[in-house]
Amino acid sequence: MTETATITDCPMPKSEHLADELKQRVSPATTVRANEPLARRTTLRVGGPADVFVEPASEEDLAAVLRFCAESGEKFFVLGRGSNLIVRDGGFRGVVISLAHAHFSRIETAGDRLLCGAGAKLRDVAHAAKRQGLSGVEFLEGIPGSVGGALRMNAGAMGGATFDAVESVRFMAHNGTVLDRPAREVPVEYRCCPLFKTHIALEVLFRCAQAPREEIEARMNAFSQKRWATQPAASSAGCMFKNPAAIPAGKLVEELGLKGTRVGGAMVSHEHGNFIVNDGKATARNVLELIALLKERVRAARGVELHAEVEIIGDEI
Repeated sequence: MTETATITDCPMPKSEHLADELKQRVSPATTVRANEPLARRTTLRVGGPADVFVEPASEEDLAAVLRFCAESGEKFFVLGRGSNLIVRDGGFRGVVISLAHAHFSRIETAGDRLLCGAGAKLRDVAHAAKRQGLSGVEFLEGIPGSVGGALRMNAGAMGGATFDAVESVRFMAHNGTVLDRPAREVPVEYRCCPLFKTHIALEVLFRCAQAPREEIEARMNAFSQKRWATQPAASSAGCMFKNPAAIPAGKLVEELGLKGTRVGGAMVSHEHGNFIVNDGKATARNVLELIALLKERVRAARGVELHAEVEIIGDEI
């Protein structure tokens, strides 16, 4: 007697089900994907996938995504260009939101002001200012991030910090409400703006000053030369630790002879002690174990507590 096999329907994975549900809430112009690899979306090139990745095409779609997360109880994380970020190897259980769509990436000039969307690349902001003869944001040129990420981290380089040049910000609360606030009413800290832990940056008005284009270009070139002379070209998340009050973190690591220290494919850069680089084979676990090792060695040798400047998200495998 011939037996007939019974084929049962396999249930749809949760991530695909969430992505399908979210697609019903937003316009067709918004990108929604399930199980999106995040390693390629970070400058350190490590980390697992997001359950759902979404790139809203408008503020209305962004608000719809936030409402969906609230109603479904899903966590969300707003991803810029992936610098200053470590995603654990298990990935992110929830929704990762990217504001890379052209709607959020515009850069406009008005007199000595620059209006920039949260998704605009910092390098593009600096070069747009240079073309218009506007000075004040040259230091952004070499930071591999977006405007939104720079606001969230109060990112800085070459003696400048993002909020030094901010006149006002426009942002969205997690309930979808859009708000404006002058910079003087936004508390900021070293490498942190607490407002953007609970709100999402939409755009910023940078305050600049008119200056000869040749002078602006000369400053940007000098910054670039200094950066390439002192920072690694290999994949990294940028500076790994906040600078302690007494001594820069990189100098402290160098004085203790920790440059070149390695865990798996993660290594302390030979060029700069505050950078951990990926040799192409590193996992997030390698990086996190190396961070813990450096903190332990510095604490034991100098009694100094290092604090990570990077944001760490996601689950272990």
